[in-house]
Amino acid sequence: MRAIVTVIGKDRVGIIADVCAILARNKVNVLDISQTVMQEYFTMIMLVDMLKDSISFDEMSSLLNDAGRELGLSIRIQREDIFNAMHRI
Repeated sequence: MRAIVTVIGKDRVGIIADVCAILARNKVNVLDISQTVMQEYFTMIMLVDMLKDSISFDEMSSLLNDAGRELGLSIRIQREDIFNAMHRI
């Protein structure tokens, strides 16, 4: 299953590394990544592949949410099909 991960927060060194480390530990592969800094805010969208993940989608969602709180970021994950349905006109 593919999913969309979004990350938003105050810019600082290591955000990409922190998020990618969490994904890598759980065998989630990053397929595409886009990031930018808008004034002092970091934003990132990642397309990930969870076919070989070691935990369920719900567990990954909870893990990213908890990590975001600890890192001072908003980290969310959505299933690709739901993300696409929400953004279809």
